[in-house]
Amino acid sequence: MKKYYKFSFLLVFSLLVSCKDLTELNVNPNGIQADVANPNLVLSTVLTEGPKLYLNLGFGDISGVMQHTQGDAWFSSRNDYDWSGSQSWTAYYDVLRNNQMVYNRAVDLKYEFHQGVTLTMRAFLFGLITDLWGDAPYANALKGDLGGNEYTMPKYDSQESIYAGVLADLEKANTLLSKSSAEYQGIDASADVIYGGNPAKWRKLANSLALRYYLRISGKLPEKAKAGIEKIVANPTQYPIITEATDDATLAYVGNNDGDSWPSNTVYDASGSNYRRIKMCATLVNAMQAINDPRLAIWAKKVEVPLVVDATLPAKTDVIKDGKRYLSPDKVGTAQINTNADYVGLPPSVSSLPSSYNLNPTPGQLSYNPHVSYLNEIYKAAKGSLLKARLISAAEVHFILAEASQKGWAAGNAQTHYESAIKASLTTWGVSSFAATYLANEGVKYKGTLEQLMQQKWIASWTAATESWFDFRRTGLPALTPGPAANRRVLPIRFYYMSDEIRINQANAASAIEQLEESAYSQADGKNSAWSKSWLIKGTSKPW
Repeated sequence: MKKYYKFSFLLVFSLLVSCKDLTELNVNPNGIQADVANPNLVLSTVLTEGPKLYLNLGFGDISGVMQHTQGDAWFSSRNDYDWSGSQSWTAYYDVLRNNQMVYNRAVDLKYEFHQGVTLTMRAFLFGLITDLWGDAPYANALKGDLGGNEYTMPKYDSQESIYAGVLADLEKANTLLSKSSAEYQGIDASADVIYGGNPAKWRKLANSLALRYYLRISGKLPEKAKAGIEKIVANPTQYPIITEATDDATLAYVGNNDGDSWPSNTVYDASGSNYRRIKMCATLVNAMQAINDPRLAIWAKKVEVPLVVDATLPAKTDVIKDGKRYLSPDKVGTAQINTNADYVGLPPSVSSLPSSYNLNPTPGQLSYNPHVSYLNEIYKAAKGSLLKARLISAAEVHFILAEASQKGWAAGNAQTHYESAIKASLTTWGVSSFAATYLANEGVKYKGTLEQLMQQKWIASWTAATESWFDFRRTGLPALTPGPAANRRVLPIRFYYMSDEIRINQANAASAIEQLEESAYSQADGKNSAWSKSWLIKGTSKPW
């Protein structure tokens, strides 16, 4: 993977240099011009940087919102939603600019494979931007080189129109990617770090993303969503989709070097400090323990020293014996603790010092806590066959179709899709041998409720919690409750527009903010709040 970063850096640097306003020379002899560049060199950048951004959301702050993880130090953003205008879409538009350059070159060269891939990535990234913020620059975005305020200060398109554009791009990509590999020009399998230059798999990805976005708009445009999903399901030859975990759209992480480790500069460091700062949330741990979920042992380690409170012990007892810490009730007092459990997560937004939870004898920034589960050692290694950024999975596709079927749409059998989704997720995490036993568990057996379906989809979205957040926004499920130190009594539902954008692109940003609907939880933020509603749920009672 490293070679792709080097090539892309040289290319992007060259492109930046070549765009300078030189009066005596308009071509940089040492650089690569956008109109003659090899699109494969930049494609690899798009296909690494895009998934990395997505993973950093789903394993970062959003995993805190959805109570998959909690931070044990430096935690306010992950645990408490202390965001303000801290999230920026700049990195997303940077990837989109590179993606647009590849698309333009692909059109010039008549490289239909590259056109299909870049349209799919364009849909993925613009869909993610509007999912996160709401209205956003779209039609006039990526055109700053044309000059003029309409492109350097682009207007914001409505969320509805962006979703329409996303679905149109995916439809076009499905057509472009419908040929056999031998019929395409210019494919470099080494540049395609997702599917190795396989157009059939990219076509499945495009149509699977279309299912995601049809379901996304189903509460607002139910007839369009129903027709779109039924069209795809009814025509599997014309609209193939991802149904097996082997076809998941993934980016592997291959090492501990800068840019190659899981996720980049977030978990790995020589001392293990960053690794210790991210722990599983008690909400997820407790839910998984209740149904003997085999994935828990893959994602987390057992507690190093379980707590045992014994009323028969003499007062002031606090001793470690046989690997357990025994305490008399007076040593516990009113402290909130979790005793004698194999796995213990941090409660959501538990306090101003999460590392003190469960009577940690050494609370503080080092985040050592022998009484709370650390993540599995694979996350400390920051590489391995299981550590991948997943753009979309067979598990998600089956959950989408199960929900569509529960709505009464012609999407197949809901129970079959529900069980296939769980099997796909277990396969992804290397525990497929537990499938029959797990599906026979009373807490897992299909009951036909949306609550159960969304609970299992929430569990399966580990490291991709962003999708679970978007599901929560439209359904209110799973019914999560923020912790005591959180900024509000309900979960946030969008990102704030950032202060730089409001200051620089003032009129257009102000117009977009005006389209948001304040809620009772917007409070002093006004309309530009993480608790204000964009078009997707505006005028509804969702999610709270």
